[in-house]
Amino acid sequence: MPTATTTFATDADLLAAIQPSSGGRDIHDPATGGLVGKAPEHTVADLERAVSAARAAQPAWAALTHAERSAALNRAADAVEANAEALAVLLSREQGKPLNGPNARFEVGACAAWLRATAGFELEPEILVDDEGGKAEMHYRALGVVGAIGPWNWPMMISVWQLAPALRMGNTVVLKPSEYTPLSVLALVEVLNEVLPADVLHVVSGGREVGEALSAHRDVDKLMFTGSTATGKAIIRSSADTVKRLTMELGGNDAGIVLPDADPKAIAADLFWGAFINTGQTCAALKRLYVHEDIYEEVCTALTEVAAQMPMGVGLDEANVLGPLQNKAQFDIVTSLVEAAVDSGARVLAGANPESGQPGYFYPTTLIADIDNDNPLVAEEQFGPALPIIKYSSVDEAVAMANGLDVGLGASVWSSDKEAAREVAARIQAGTVWINKHGAVDPRVPFGGAKASGYGLEFGVAGLKHLGQPQVISY
Repeated sequence: MPTATTTFATDADLLAAIQPSSGGRDIHDPATGGLVGKAPEHTVADLERAVSAARAAQPAWAALTHAERSAALNRAADAVEANAEALAVLLSREQGKPLNGPNARFEVGACAAWLRATAGFELEPEILVDDEGGKAEMHYRALGVVGAIGPWNWPMMISVWQLAPALRMGNTVVLKPSEYTPLSVLALVEVLNEVLPADVLHVVSGGREVGEALSAHRDVDKLMFTGSTATGKAIIRSSADTVKRLTMELGGNDAGIVLPDADPKAIAADLFWGAFINTGQTCAALKRLYVHEDIYEEVCTALTEVAAQMPMGVGLDEANVLGPLQNKAQFDIVTSLVEAAVDSGARVLAGANPESGQPGYFYPTTLIADIDNDNPLVAEEQFGPALPIIKYSSVDEAVAMANGLDVGLGASVWSSDKEAAREVAARIQAGTVWINKHGAVDPRVPFGGAKASGYGLEFGVAGLKHLGQPQVISY
């Protein structure tokens, strides 16, 4: 297999490697409006060539042992780490997230960590039956070509969540990044392909028609998608004729429940980052917070104090930990939802008044109290830096409100009594329920949604199995 031969000293070096020699589409910095670079405008014909090449390369890749493919993933992690700063700067410029805090450098570091963790998982055949009547074993074989469609909020990290287990299981991969953040994923693949065998990993940077062609492609055996529920439903429909396997990580509107025995000051910082990581642009972020009436005002005050300490601005400024919304469409959604909440009479604790005339899609950190549970800011996923805080009187009421929507990606319970919190957590309809934290994903721990937040699992050995074809051998 190849070894790393190129280290990109700066984001400019990376851009030079991935930009088209002519033409292309302008990609602008959401913080400043400045030009980041040009993305190639790949077509369905380009997708066809990528899928064909990936399919041709797949048998040889699958013929390697798990240990050999794991070694390749570890080399890929080395390559990411060798280019970490250039990748982080490009990510910050294109996506908008700051370099520091749980943002661009954090995301690049997570790419390397996920590659290494995925390389380290053991997946041995499972003995199902072994007695005088015979023996049965469960094996997991490569599926073939995996298509992966990623989002714009964590473009590099979620691409690795998709490609790492797919490659480990002997599949080849064709990635389709978001039109908003193609450069980040193109750069990541450029780095990874320095050490991976030819044609096991492709990226096609195109528009909706490319995504539609990928989801319907007869030579794509599995599709992984992270994005909105509406787009996910369209992908499910377009994939039906080929009966391809699917992993769908769809929209969320995660609830957090603060029990009356919680310590407001002790949990305030973790509540804040559960909601405002990546400036709120995270599928499994805390998006509606239910607080018991006994400590409601204390929690509101503590959260407001934390929010006031978090600087927002251009991501390349080392002081900032919050950035802009990535695109105007998302800025408009957040603006509309907050305006509706204010017009309804809800109380503004912080934010809710973006400056006009400034460059970039900056929306101030916003906390909204005394808001009804059916207000659009609560009932719809805002996907931005605005958190509604809803008062409740009984735990039964809080659980009913938390379960009242058709999504269930994640949720959290906050309490000084972990056993009491676990009892409440068991009643919440969500794929993951955290206690005294929110959104803390771990490469060893399976992750997936409930209800309209999707299906299929990612991460850990369970995630590997979802990238394989189960086969029982009975004798």
